[in-house]
Amino acid sequence: MRPLVPIAALVLSVSLTATACGSSSASSEDDGPIKLGLIASLTGNYQPLGTDNKKSVELAVEQINADGGILGRTVELQVKDDKSQPDQSVLAFNDMKDDVTAVIGSPFSNSALATIPVVDRAKVPYLSLTPADEQVDPIHPYVFLAPATSHTYAERLLQYYKATGVKKIAVAYDTKSSYAVAGYKGTKELAAEYGVEVVATETFHTTATDFSSMFTHVKGTDAQALLVWATGAPGVIITKQYAASGLDVPLTLTGAQASKLWAGPAGKAAEGVTVASSVGVVADKLPESKLTKTAVDFAEAFKKKYGENPPQFAQDGYSAVQLLVAAIEKAGSTDHGKIRDALEGMTLTTPNGIYRYSAKDHSGLTADYISVNTVEDGAFVPTEWAEDEIAKGAEK
Repeated sequence: MRPLVPIAALVLSVSLTATACGSSSASSEDDGPIKLGLIASLTGNYQPLGTDNKKSVELAVEQINADGGILGRTVELQVKDDKSQPDQSVLAFNDMKDDVTAVIGSPFSNSALATIPVVDRAKVPYLSLTPADEQVDPIHPYVFLAPATSHTYAERLLQYYKATGVKKIAVAYDTKSSYAVAGYKGTKELAAEYGVEVVATETFHTTATDFSSMFTHVKGTDAQALLVWATGAPGVIITKQYAASGLDVPLTLTGAQASKLWAGPAGKAAEGVTVASSVGVVADKLPESKLTKTAVDFAEAFKKKYGENPPQFAQDGYSAVQLLVAAIEKAGSTDHGKIRDALEGMTLTTPNGIYRYSAKDHSGLTADYISVNTVEDGAFVPTEWAEDEIAKGAEK
């Protein structure tokens, strides 16, 4: 097993010199713990995602404290359950905003979007665990993303289609999911740039259970692939019904399905399906680089603690903590404004990829760090194209 690398050692170009803080928030001169908040969906429909988020955040905090903490202070994690409900996420944020240095937000896109207005008013750094584009477009000063945006996933898949000769696609999306709607919009917006035409659009709701009409409609087109934007149960149901539908064009799913939460229930029906993911999900199957080593080290630590490989949602939580640690250390302070400024100048290698935040970019990740995989014997395996492209991204 490779030795674990302390989180602090992963920071790129980060000054570790502490400076005094002049604001009303806790400063680096305080002796007490640095408090970080986590809003996770620990009950309700998004409980599986929130549980993985919580595991990875707790692991990261444990490693930080074992390595001496931040600015010589221990880290204390405050966890609240949004119950997979937007109003509960808002309540959770309001309950902790005056007591924490920063908040890591919900994996449920609707919860995160509901919380942003109160983040704007409170001016507390907020690292979101959901990829909905509306969180950072337009920019909200204190809101940053850990996952790549839906738009970024769309771009990567269109790059893959272009490289593999797919010029016409059908797209299906969940109209009740902010993530899925943003993904569809991104696909439509970028398709022509990559020589791809959307020849059919199918819509459904999160509660849908019968997709036979969708497959029938796609059969009647000249689409060369079916791209589905979905979260939760529909991803599994569509995969199973696709396998029995007789539809002879490839099925493509996005990062929301890049975990055992989809692959397990989908079973044999998942074999051969194309699934996009962050680089961390398949790092052990990619050529070694500083980027993939960072992800593999995390995966080994996660597996040692929890007995399983970290899924997509764990990559996001762990990366969010790394970003906050780097920002606090760079700022030399727990002042909210100074942390925000530090994030805007942050370059950091994490299991999710290399973040390059700026004043105009609060998402930080580009398509270079998304892998396009196929499912083989229940496992996500990067395509040869993805291996080559990620190797290029790791060199940037």
